[in-house]
Amino acid sequence: QVQLVESGGGLVQAGGSLRLSCAASGITFSINTMRWYRQAPGKQRELVAAITSGGRINYADSVKGRFTISRDNAKNVVYLQMNSLKPEDTAVYYCNAYYNPYADYWGRGTQVTVSS
Repeated sequence: QVQLVESGGGLVQAGGSLRLSCAASGITFSINTMRWYRQAPGKQRELVAAITSGGRINYADSVKGRFTISRDNAKNVVYLQMNSLKPEDTAVYYCNAYYNPYADYWGRGTQVTVSS
């Protein structure tokens, strides 16, 4: 059974930092591209950051220079370090593990709220 469990969300003031974690089980973690998405109220889910099995990384323009994605294949965990948070970063953040269209898994999300 595949499980992706996000943690680390919460309430933070603008300019603050949070570190999200996503612990994966039931998959061969190291071969998956791991992604963080977010969805704000009334908006579509958007890709925030991704890291491939080979370590290639990309970010949404809105978070470049502020967020850092990383992975620990020994622990089956992907992280999202979020610095200089802004109110517009408020959203539910979701972890995604992708290998192919038939192996595409999601966590339940963790709420991040940034107050101004």
